[in-house]
Amino acid sequence: MKNIQLYTNQNVLVVGLAKSGYAAARLLHQLGANVTVNDRLPLEKNETAQSLQDLGILVICGGHPLELVDETLHIVMKNPGIPYTNPLIQKAMLLNIPILTEIELAYQISEAPFIGITGSNGKTTTTTLLFEMLEAGFKRPLIAGNIGTVACEVAQTADKDHYIVTELSSFQLLGVKTFRPKISVFLNLFEAHLDYHGTALEYGKAKANIFMQQTEEEFAVINAEDAEVCALASASKAQKVYFSTRQDQPNGACVSGEYIRFLGENIVRIKDIALPGEHNIENVLAALSVAKLVGVPNECIIQVLRTFTGVKHRLQFVCSLNDRIFYNDSKATNMLATSKALSSFTQPTILLAGGLDRGNDFDDLMPYMNNVKALVVFGQTAEKLIKMAQVAGIKTIEHVDNVEHAVPLAYELSNPHDVILLSPACASWDQHKTFEVRGDIFVEAVHRLK
Repeated sequence: MKNIQLYTNQNVLVVGLAKSGYAAARLLHQLGANVTVNDRLPLEKNETAQSLQDLGILVICGGHPLELVDETLHIVMKNPGIPYTNPLIQKAMLLNIPILTEIELAYQISEAPFIGITGSNGKTTTTTLLFEMLEAGFKRPLIAGNIGTVACEVAQTADKDHYIVTELSSFQLLGVKTFRPKISVFLNLFEAHLDYHGTALEYGKAKANIFMQQTEEEFAVINAEDAEVCALASASKAQKVYFSTRQDQPNGACVSGEYIRFLGENIVRIKDIALPGEHNIENVLAALSVAKLVGVPNECIIQVLRTFTGVKHRLQFVCSLNDRIFYNDSKATNMLATSKALSSFTQPTILLAGGLDRGNDFDDLMPYMNNVKALVVFGQTAEKLIKMAQVAGIKTIEHVDNVEHAVPLAYELSNPHDVILLSPACASWDQHKTFEVRGDIFVEAVHRLK
């Protein structure tokens, strides 16, 4: 870890705890900052805040008093989930106080180079796949970020010979100023999180922070098929490495006949790739591009692609029961993810969908409903999904209370060789703390059918 002096005697307010806020507060305290922690949960119910208080950190819980922000404050370190409409954040913005997320802090202390991966869909799969490739190639990768491991904790133990492979959300990237990964990856851009960012333009600009500080010395791996991503990338000084499933990319990665190619060289046959779904070819192209840029041998890449079948909650095969095939795609929290999941199957599909209402309708799903024989909906968006399905001509539509109730009903509606697919097209927060919880409930309900 770099011994930086940036935060010595600086007055820093950490807003929102959870894992990243807790880790950032501890590290800032270690770096000599005057740290104040503010969290909504009352202190008597807040073990995380209590442990910080035991370190001598000033902790104020149970609300967000505006007097915490004044002209004496130097920095706000914000948990990514805290919206910018929060009164404390609004006041800090009025006073031109920098508002950062812990990814910025992680970058500042890290001796290891970062590989940053963002996009509306495919981040977790690509991050995990790349980690496996780097590990197979003895590149000493560490994994961090939105995938579940706090980056500033990982960075404290990394040395210059590691690579920190980091999944980054728009929420995290909105709070960076100097973050400059050695290699950035921008997979795709699809309208999402408008309740947080306000507009699609602001959402895209937040994502683009992944490569805005890069120089000619670094690389940006870009989806050549996404016009919006390419337009945003044009403002970056990084060397562009494009990937495409449709066009030849002599200076990047592409599909060519039965092969995946990189810089004109055949790397792996498509039929040897174990990861299911055509949409995952884009994720393979992105991960392979980064692996080749850092020198992973072809045989290591091929070895991983022959065995890697995906990550939990992302088109995860659960089981086959009486010739019905169950898939858990709980991580599909928007329409693009669900459309890609639906495109992965040609057999009759019973779709389980619904969740948090972010204000959008679901008309964009209609072209992908051809193989859907029945729809089982739940959550805040149930009525919107029913309306879309009726227009799409779906004859069997059922409304249930939750995922747990959806599973036995979906089984009743199914026939042998049907796919029963949880792919909600919505965030889980109306009923569940995380999409992982929702997916686990689905899997448990499937196993109870046995």
